[in-house]
Amino acid sequence: MATTDADSLPEQLVRTRRFTLGHPRRFTVSADGGTVLFLRSRAGDDPVACLWALDVGTGVERVLADPAQLCGGTAGQGIASYAADESGASAAFTMAGGLWVVDVGGGRARQLPAVGPVVDPRPDPAGRRVAYTAGGALRVIEADGTGDRAVAEPDGPDVEFGAREHTADVAPGDPRGFWWAPGGDRLLVARVDSARVPLRQLGAPAGPGARPRAVRYTAPGEPCAEVTLWVACLDGTRTRVDVDPAEFPYLAGAGWDRHGPFAAVQSRTHDRLRTVGIDPADGRTAVLAEQHDAPWVHLVPGLPARTSSGAILAHQDAGGTRFLTVDGMRITPPGLQLRAVLGADGGDVLFTASDDPAQTHLWQWQARTGRLRRLSGTPGVHSGARRGGTLLLFADGVRPHGRATVVRDRQPPRHVASVAEHPATRPRVTRLELGPRALRADLYLPSWHGTGSGPLPVLLDPYGGPGRQRVTAAPDWRVPLSQWFAEQGFAVLVADGRGTPGRGPDWERAVHGDLFGPVLDDQVTALREAAARCPDLDLGRVGIRGSSFGGTLAALAVLRRPDCFHAGVAASGVTDPRLYHARSRERFLGLPDAFPERYDAGALAPDANGPARPLLLVHGLDDANVPASHTRRLSAALLAAGHPHEVLLLRGVGHQVLGAVTTGYLLQRQRDFLQRHLGVDAARAGGGPR
Repeated sequence: MATTDADSLPEQLVRTRRFTLGHPRRFTVSADGGTVLFLRSRAGDDPVACLWALDVGTGVERVLADPAQLCGGTAGQGIASYAADESGASAAFTMAGGLWVVDVGGGRARQLPAVGPVVDPRPDPAGRRVAYTAGGALRVIEADGTGDRAVAEPDGPDVEFGAREHTADVAPGDPRGFWWAPGGDRLLVARVDSARVPLRQLGAPAGPGARPRAVRYTAPGEPCAEVTLWVACLDGTRTRVDVDPAEFPYLAGAGWDRHGPFAAVQSRTHDRLRTVGIDPADGRTAVLAEQHDAPWVHLVPGLPARTSSGAILAHQDAGGTRFLTVDGMRITPPGLQLRAVLGADGGDVLFTASDDPAQTHLWQWQARTGRLRRLSGTPGVHSGARRGGTLLLFADGVRPHGRATVVRDRQPPRHVASVAEHPATRPRVTRLELGPRALRADLYLPSWHGTGSGPLPVLLDPYGGPGRQRVTAAPDWRVPLSQWFAEQGFAVLVADGRGTPGRGPDWERAVHGDLFGPVLDDQVTALREAAARCPDLDLGRVGIRGSSFGGTLAALAVLRRPDCFHAGVAASGVTDPRLYHARSRERFLGLPDAFPERYDAGALAPDANGPARPLLLVHGLDDANVPASHTRRLSAALLAAGHPHEVLLLRGVGHQVLGAVTTGYLLQRQRDFLQRHLGVDAARAGGGPR
């Protein structure tokens, strides 16, 4: 049963930052396997993240760096990220814009006199010096604080070295823009020139004299940033890597191991991915591997990579399965879907994969024996690391999930606990497989509702799009929120349809050319199939809410399927694909000049002339991902068509509208809007914050 303390959840989402505070993350296992580094705040409502070390031998945790003690009132959010040297003996991190280093063995954290604000500090493999970016330059400082200098400085007003966002697809938790050579004497660095990228104006200034914030933003068909790679020496000399950015404009990943530097680059059409080895002396390249896939080559987190012997780790999509390959040979069986490659400890490869889309398990392939072994046992969404004979297993999710277990031969298991808060709502949820496609779905019912006690309006609460699943064995903060809406008087249905990850490449590519049509069809199928199983679901009162991709889906559902959906709440949605990121939309729809009809079909404004259904549009004015102009343009079209709707624009809020101080008010507005238009008796439902 769910708890009845649902009223406190909106405040809890803000206070705990959607249950991320107190949650251990960013694990690093030392080379000898004796120490595990990680970030965690001291409590579930403490915003200051500390750097910790776990002694695997004793199981004792100790704080290496506590920003509250080191910086006092300027600690801010604490330590957002860190990086260790090859052995794990030293680590570097930023705090309040400054550069700090710490000796893991017991030395105090100390600040280095670096040029700030410092971004992405990384020690060289031996821990003798630290590279970082500041003001668009790549800089290096010695570990003792001497010799700070620029090794690559911007040579134009729109140039920066070491920008990280271009590798976010293959390193979502740790994107990088530069890579140390094993000897610590050179670096491979990305140079990004954004001069030809159009400017977009964001935000609505509070004062009449203030200007909106201008950002570079490439929409479909527009020029993208020129990304080139360079080998930078510590004396400031640089050699350009021989890769043509016109042929391969996207940097998908890179690295530098004992076999030399390497990089993966992708075509603008997304159907070619080339991995090249780089000669650091003159920048010449040799093709190590090349993938061709229609309609796009999927980018797998952790790839490209190499084993200690130099074998290329890649993937292959064939027969409905995403295989892991070593030098082109498949090493995983059909039906096991590769999720991510986590590392290669010697010749052994650690990766995650799924044979059930709701679960992700940790696997190991041993090069010496060719043996494939699953390392995680219990149901869940698992990740981990292996090094120096120590295995770290991490089960993701809000509490009671989110605990890491450290295993080492001849020693008892050690645990890194989560001190995150338990959500105020516990889900009353039923897992379903719906329709001929066996759509995975979760149905949430109010704690106070008895089966057969009366009809409930239905609220669909999907994300629905590429890159994220909602129906998994690892509940995130959205699960208690779905239950919160159930407590307000709804049967809440969450379904993952075509395009979502975990069910293989064919399932993901089913949305090519039509990003929302199959997704919307699957939501309708899930709705009808769920109602057939649960007669309490009232198909005459159906709403839908969502954010980002889910926001677009919610608006689309109300505008294009008013026969099924009677009210909708759409937050941070893309309403015109021609105005969204080129790298995302061109992958699914192709280039707009070649396929204008696909972009026309994805625009919502022409649907404003259809039957009127209640629609609440929500957008943060500081959203740099999906600018608020998307919501404004749709609202203008609805007004011109005489379609009544409500608009809520939030100053100082970005793409994620929940989690800010306005969360309680925003959820109250959504709840009241849906209750009003779907005929919910708020008193019977128990309501929420008033």
